[in-house]
Parts: sequence; structure tokens; C-alpha cells
Amino acid sequence: MLKAELVVDCRNTLGESVFWHPERASVFWTDIDGARLWRFDPETGDAESWPTPERFGSVAMRGTGGLVAAAASGLCFYDLDSGDVTPIADVEADLSSTRLNDGRCDRQGRFVFGGYDEVDREPVSAVYRLDTDLTVHRLIPGVAVANSICFSPDGGTMYFADTPTRRIMAYDYDTAAGTVGARRVFCSLEDQPGSPDGSVVDAEGYLWNAQVHGHRVVRYAPDGTVDRIIEVPVKSPTCVGFGGADLDTLYITTLRRLRTAEELAAEPTLGGLFAVRPGVRGLPEPKFRG
Repeated sequence: MLKAELVVDCRNTLGESVFWHPERASVFWTDIDGARLWRFDPETGDAESWPTPERFGSVAMRGTGGLVAAAASGLCFYDLDSGDVTPIADVEADLSSTRLNDGRCDRQGRFVFGGYDEVDREPVSAVYRLDTDLTVHRLIPGVAVANSICFSPDGGTMYFADTPTRRIMAYDYDTAAGTVGARRVFCSLEDQPGSPDGSVVDAEGYLWNAQVHGHRVVRYAPDGTVDRIIEVPVKSPTCVGFGGADLDTLYITTLRRLRTAEELAAEPTLGGLFAVRPGVRGLPEPKFRG
């Protein structure tokens, strides 16, 4: 069993949405509850962070520069150089208990994201698609905690987990229309530790999932069977993304919120950024084309 190693002792409250930015040759991720954006340069070992105007649940690169962000109150564009924010759309403004959470671009450059009921974890939120014309469309209703959004290499399968169900689902995905079709249970974590959090698909079409509260990241074959397990030294991995110039390093964010003093003393690097070279490569992250 491979073991991930600490690369940035950033002690995030809730690290998430980790990805490789090729033009800036750096790993980026967000500390949601810390309301900060982080950057790590693996060549120099330098890491830095700066505050965001509100909590960013997930972010993705934009083709014209900067990021598209699923912020707590809605969607926005974020300029990495100036920090300027351009609002796009309010989402679930009528639901006081929810905020936006996990998201990634599909292979056609649309941003797919979902919400999270922070109060009762009830299925009152949904998964949405932001089109390149900046219109928002609902894809999957009845969601409590949206996670694991990612796409097969050909874009024809969308993976998604509503975390409290402890299952990752696979949906037929119409690449032309950006709509979901038939669904099936991709894998169940009922007999595994932890619950499904963020996921990414590698160049071979296998899915890597961070099992929050499970001390591990699991690689699943396209048929949903467990292929291999990466041990994470802390309890709560939250998201995964491939990085490095060759996309051969798997980066893993973690959290430290809601941990007791005893738990933090036992695992002081909770909230850190971890990495491992698993022997396979990732795919370049699609950029939002709007």
C-alpha cells in the first residue's frame, strides 16, 4: 500500500478543490471555511495563501484567465492577479441553509457544481450546470452534500456522490447537451471506512476518491471495483487532483474542522496538503469556456 506524504503543513479548516494550473506551474486549492485560496509550487517548495471575499466551495480555471468559483452565495469569476470578483448568478438564494460545494468542468468546458445543506444535511439542494453563455441549469435535484463530481476521459460518464448516501453514482452524460441520463450505482462505501468526498479521473479512466474520515484515497476501476488504496496519515482526506508538469503526482487536501483537542494533538498535520506518486498520470483539467 502506498502512503501519501505531507507537502504543505497548511492546517486548512476545510481544504478542497485541488487542481494543477499549467500556466502557473502550481497546485491550487481552496480552504472553504478558512476563506482562503492556496498555491503550491512543487519545484521550489514555496506555498502561499490569500483571503477570498467569501467562502469558495470549488474553483476551476477559466480559458480567458482567472477562475470560475462556486462561492457560498453564488457563482462568480475571480481574477488571480487583482483579486477582483465578477458575479455571475445567485444560486439557491431562497435556501438559507445551503452553500455551493464541489464542482469541476466537464470535457466541453461547462462548469458542473452542486450544493450542501450546512444545517441539517437534508436533500434540499441540487447539482447544476453553468453553460458558456452563463445560464444555470439544474441537473440533479434532491441533494444534501454534493461531492465527487468528475467525468470519464471521453466525457460520456459523469460521477457524483451525495455524501450521506455513502455511494458514488455514475450517470450517462450527453456531451452535446450537458444533460444526465440513466444512472447506476458505481460503488458503495457501506463496507468501507469513511464517506465519499472529492474525486478525479485519471488518464486510464479510473476514479480516485478521497474517503473523508477514512484515512485513505481509493482508486476504482471503471467497473466500480477497488483497484488500489493510498494510505493518508490523517483521518480526513477531502479532495484529490493530479499535478506536476507530467501530471504524475496525486495531491490530497484534508480538513481539521470539528476535531477535538485530543484529535488535533494526535494528528497535528490535519488540514495539510499531501501527495503521492501512484504510477499513473492524470488528465489536464478542462477550463471553463465562458
